[in-house]
Amino acid sequence: MKIATIIGARPQFIKAAPVNRAIAVNNRLTSHSSRITEVIIHTGQHFDADMSDVFFKELNIPKPDYNLGINNANHGAMTGRMLEKIEELLIREKPDWVLVYGDTNSTLAGALAAVKLHIPIAHIEAGLRSFNREMPEEHNRVLTDHCSDLLFCPSQTAVNNLRNEGFINIVTNSSPLIPNPYSSPLVTNVGDTMYDAVLQFSEIASRESTILEDLGIKPKEYLLATVHRPYNTDIPENLQNILAAFLEIDEPIIFPVHPRTKQCLINSSSNIQNSKLRCIPPVGYLDMLVHEQNAKAILTDSGGMQKEAYFLGVPCVTMRTETEWVETVQAGWNVVVGADREKIVEAVRSFKMDNPRLELYGDGGAAKKIIQHLTAYELKS
Repeated sequence: MKIATIIGARPQFIKAAPVNRAIAVNNRLTSHSSRITEVIIHTGQHFDADMSDVFFKELNIPKPDYNLGINNANHGAMTGRMLEKIEELLIREKPDWVLVYGDTNSTLAGALAAVKLHIPIAHIEAGLRSFNREMPEEHNRVLTDHCSDLLFCPSQTAVNNLRNEGFINIVTNSSPLIPNPYSSPLVTNVGDTMYDAVLQFSEIASRESTILEDLGIKPKEYLLATVHRPYNTDIPENLQNILAAFLEIDEPIIFPVHPRTKQCLINSSSNIQNSKLRCIPPVGYLDMLVHEQNAKAILTDSGGMQKEAYFLGVPCVTMRTETEWVETVQAGWNVVVGADREKIVEAVRSFKMDNPRLELYGDGGAAKKIIQHLTAYELKS
C-alpha cells in the first residue's frame, strides 16, 4: 500500500510524526506484501527554518519527498496553487490513500486534489468544530470531512459533531473498519496523535533540551504565551489588548514570537519592552515541550497548545472567543477569554486547579490504530 501524506504547517508535522513511526513499525513486523510506502508532500505553508526544518529533525520525520514551497499568499491563491501541484504529484505517484491532517489550507488542498482523482482520503483529527464561520480553519475542516472516506476523530466530542452533521457509519469499538461501498464514510474515535507525540517525546525533551538554563528561568516561575491567529494579529485592537494584558500581569512571561506576530508588531510599532515580558524567537518542538511542561500557566490562541497544556497538566488561558477543544474547558483545565485585557489578567490571577485529568484523547496509541484500520480497510475493500 502506498500512502501520500500531505503536510505543511508546524502542528501537522507533530501529528504526522507518530503515524510515520507507526508505519515504520508496521513495515518491520509484517511481510513484504503488507508493507506501506509513505510519500511525504510538504506544501511549504510553514517555510521558516524555525517553523519547519527543526521539526523534521527533532521528530525524526524523513525528509519530504516533495516540497512545493507555496506560502506568503492569500488563502484562495495559496489553496489553489497547492491544489494544482498536489494533483500533479498524485497523478505521478498513484497512491492508494491520501492522508491529511487538521484544518490548514494544505489540508483542504490535499483533500480536494484527492477527491477529484477518486483517491480515498483519510482525515486525521476529523470532526473538530469551533462553530465560528469567520475562521478559515472551520471551512477547511468541514469541507475536508465531507470529502473523506475515513474520519479518524481525536475525541468523542468530534464523533458527536459528525453524527450531528449526518454521518451515520460510526464505528464505536476497536475492531478494524470494514468498508461498505453503499454506506457513508466511516467514522471512528482513535484518539489524538498529538497525545502520542507528547508521550513519545516528553522524556527526550526533558533530557536533551537546555532551554530553561539558556534563558536563566526556573520551573513553575514563569508563564508561557503564544499568539499567531489572524483574529489576534491582524486586528490591531486585539493585539494591543493582549500585549497590555501581558504587561499588566505581575509574572515573568516567556513569549516565543511567531513570524506573523513579529511582522504585525513591527507594522504597528508596538512597544513591548518590559523586564517581565521576554520575547524570544520561535522554538523547536523539544524546547516547546519543556517550556510547556514547566510553565506555571499557558496563554495561547493555538489549538494544539491547548491540548498539550491538558496532556501535561498545565492550566491554559485561551485568547480566543471559542475553542474546538471544549473537553478541556469542561474538565476545568482551560478558560476561554478572547482578546479581552481584563479577562486575560483575571484568568491568570484566579485560575485554580483542583480537577482530575481524564483520558479524553485516547491512550497514546492513536497512530497504531490508524495504521491498523488503514491496512484492514485496504485488505477488505
